[in-house]
Amino acid sequence: MAESAATQPSPLRATRSPGLKGTLKPPGDKSISHRAFIMGLLAAGTTEITGLLEGDDVLHTGAAVRALGAKTQRIGEGHWQVTGARLGTLLQPQETLDFGNAGTGARLMMGVVGGHAIEARFDGDASLRKRPMRRILDPLVLMGADVRMEAPGGRCPLVLAGSAEPVPVTYRTPVASAQIKSAILLAGLNSPGDTTVIEDEASRDHTEKMIRHFGGEVTVVPEGTHGRRITVKGRHELRARPVIVPADPSSAAFPLVAALLVPGSDVTIVGVMMNPLRTGLLTTLMEMGADITLHNRREEGGEEVADLRVRASNLKGVDVPPERAPSMIDEYPILAIAAAFARGNTRMNGLKELRVKESDRLAAIAVGLGVNGVAHEIVADDLIVHGSGGEVEGGGTVETHLDHRIAMSFLVMGLASARPVTVDDDRMIATSFPTFKALMQMLGAEFQTP
Repeated sequence: MAESAATQPSPLRATRSPGLKGTLKPPGDKSISHRAFIMGLLAAGTTEITGLLEGDDVLHTGAAVRALGAKTQRIGEGHWQVTGARLGTLLQPQETLDFGNAGTGARLMMGVVGGHAIEARFDGDASLRKRPMRRILDPLVLMGADVRMEAPGGRCPLVLAGSAEPVPVTYRTPVASAQIKSAILLAGLNSPGDTTVIEDEASRDHTEKMIRHFGGEVTVVPEGTHGRRITVKGRHELRARPVIVPADPSSAAFPLVAALLVPGSDVTIVGVMMNPLRTGLLTTLMEMGADITLHNRREEGGEEVADLRVRASNLKGVDVPPERAPSMIDEYPILAIAAAFARGNTRMNGLKELRVKESDRLAAIAVGLGVNGVAHEIVADDLIVHGSGGEVEGGGTVETHLDHRIAMSFLVMGLASARPVTVDDDRMIATSFPTFKALMQMLGAEFQTP
């Protein structure tokens, strides 16, 4: 039987483009969009969300909060209302919670379910089914949750039964992961005591900020050189609050790097989140000599934002320290593209976490670089890219492995390389940046269907 059009791959080719010009606002931040839906579920009253990312990943989380008892209404583009079921009184879901490709949504919602006396079946697409969940489930089991069923290796599909009395724990995360931390804190919201997470390297702090924004009690103190100790007070009433979702720095990374690489480009990217735990890529690109200036710094929805003016630049290779990884874990694919055009070598240290993203991103980046003539090597968990000094051959077809960031990164390569670059499938880009193609074309990017 032939595949339907909806399930057939949709290849896309990027060709060398003239200078990119114009102003754009990337979609709302995916991390905050997930959390806005979840906190709206747990809060009393109606939460007003503006700027929500309406990508597939976030909409799956929206469906899950409805299954757990929230009411959601779309008012207009990016504008949603969520009337909460309230902390401690969630409904037993009648159907599987299907998260599609959304690892963040699935893992955070496991924390919510783990802290309530309900049982839920979690599942997703082929990519999500490959992603490890045991690192999330282990601390939830310590808090009293029970994993009733799981696929081999602690993967989806799985059935999780939460606890009516989640045990307040103190847990040190094995790796810097906002998803592990957030799952524990969300379960701890319904615990009769204080739940503490200790991390040796600080991960993105959106969950802590969001809990505080909704009236919860969270304390954060330094731990060691780079770490933090985060404590949430359980059973503190959460109240609905408006959420303005800033532009996603992970999505902004693609037009940003494209503007750096395509000669003659001058692009302004509006309203990008400047949370210091999310700006590792910006720091790295500036070290590489990128012409990026920040304007109009301001606060929106509890987060600092700014407008970025980006002009084509001659980049140089740098050494990226491992402790920067938590602040740019999703940006290494596009950094590898920038490194390919830079002068000299760029070494990205400590990329173990890339092996367990939507794909084995470390391997996918390496193969994509190779088929486009970029010299590179992987040494343990480090990626070394030997920059061309400005001219990349291109001409390859890249296997995306259903990974949206791999797809967008290599399309950016094609906009500046000598020969076109093709990705084998662009459908999954809609999970995080549904307007990617249209916005890039508005700037002058040239794409073709092969």
